[in-house]
Amino acid sequence: MDGFSWIVLSPIKQEIFLSLVGMLLLLVGAFRGKTSVGFIVTAVVVAACGAIAGILSGDWTPIDTLSGMLIVDGFSEWMKVLILSGIVVSLLLSVSWLRENNLLKFEYPILVLFSGVGMLFMVSANNLLSLYVSLELSSLCLYVLAAINRDHLLSSEAGLKYFILGALSSGLLLFGISLVYGYSGTLSYVGISSFLETAESMPYGIMVGMIFMLAGLAFKISAVPFHMWTPDVYHGAPTPVTALFAIVPKVAAFGLIIRLLVGPFAMLAQESAQIIMVISVGSMLVGAFAGLVQNNIKRLLAYSSIANMGYAMLGLLPNVPEGIAGTIIYLTIYMVMVAGVFGILMSLKRNGQSIETISDFAGLSKTSPFMAYAMTALLFSMSGIPPMAGFFGKFFVFQAAIAGGYMVVAVIGVLTSVVAAYYYLRLIKVMFFDESAGNVDENTSLSRHFVTVGALVFVLIFTLLPNHLLQRAIEAATSLFS
Repeated sequence: MDGFSWIVLSPIKQEIFLSLVGMLLLLVGAFRGKTSVGFIVTAVVVAACGAIAGILSGDWTPIDTLSGMLIVDGFSEWMKVLILSGIVVSLLLSVSWLRENNLLKFEYPILVLFSGVGMLFMVSANNLLSLYVSLELSSLCLYVLAAINRDHLLSSEAGLKYFILGALSSGLLLFGISLVYGYSGTLSYVGISSFLETAESMPYGIMVGMIFMLAGLAFKISAVPFHMWTPDVYHGAPTPVTALFAIVPKVAAFGLIIRLLVGPFAMLAQESAQIIMVISVGSMLVGAFAGLVQNNIKRLLAYSSIANMGYAMLGLLPNVPEGIAGTIIYLTIYMVMVAGVFGILMSLKRNGQSIETISDFAGLSKTSPFMAYAMTALLFSMSGIPPMAGFFGKFFVFQAAIAGGYMVVAVIGVLTSVVAAYYYLRLIKVMFFDESAGNVDENTSLSRHFVTVGALVFVLIFTLLPNHLLQRAIEAATSLFS
């Protein structure tokens, strides 16, 4: 067993650093109360940015630590940069909104930070035990965040639903882990992979275990048929928490799924591809058609996220570096687009109340032209209309699916993308062609404006960057196969 020394811990120094920061800030909050919120938020953002800088400047050579419990490689480092960037963005979006709505509590940024630490461990997990512990660390913080507005009925309902269904998904995951362990005799990814490679016949128990594990993780990315929590939680949770759910946890859960499919279950690629295909098609269909009848903007974004998770899963079907790279790029683009949309959504009020329905956007182009045009660009990108960034994200995953022989699934993806474009275009039509329902109060803080403009610039100039980013993503994905 590895000795307990700094050399052993150095590969996870960013996680250790953030954990220590979180514990120190928890003490600060406990002693100073609400007066410390501004300092704590700033400290979390600075700490996360410092961790990003440390990751980008570090060596991405694959290395495992803690007796193989965790592994650090190009893939995990890319995903960690995405996760930490999402945490920074979600805090920049939330701080002003929470202050305006008298919800600024010192626990909020600390819970976000600890949830992020769990996600960082998730994408580096190399053992079923570290997988479960890191997943639960992240999930428990998210359950509390969903219900953080304790005086609001919908928020309490959202937290309760998320907790109950989350417990169900954890049970499915644990049952799958127990089956895999029972048949393979090991919790290590490497050990499971070696067992399957040398097995004379494929144990059905491990296949069933893999199915239960994928079912539990499908809940985390709100994929069909485990999507039922998403619209209610998106609607009921405070908008900054909804933004956090939309931006960060899905990226971490995808990283976990990718590592499982490429690592311990690589020998079950054909079987796992069938499961992924069914989940992907179901998510694309439900997300596209159920979104057509939504009037609440947060519920609309919930169904949009379900559809987008289906598109992202297309890149996993061939189980090759190019396909996984396509999924990585898609998640990166999706995260930026959603951050921009929530930046706009949280900046607008009508009659002192936050905008929540599509009709509230009526005539926005006349009262807030910049917000209307920025939202239009982001919605065009989410629709996959060239030359916006969203087009390239869908192009890469559709290309990977077709190259892997999944033509029918790719065609379904294209058709559902066309259907989903209706509810994006409907919102644009409301902003530019419907009669205004009155002046919209535009309350853009500097941090929200920074996120919105940054997302807008990204989706507009991505056409100059796709080959460079795709090559870097392929290098990150290739590290999984080495």
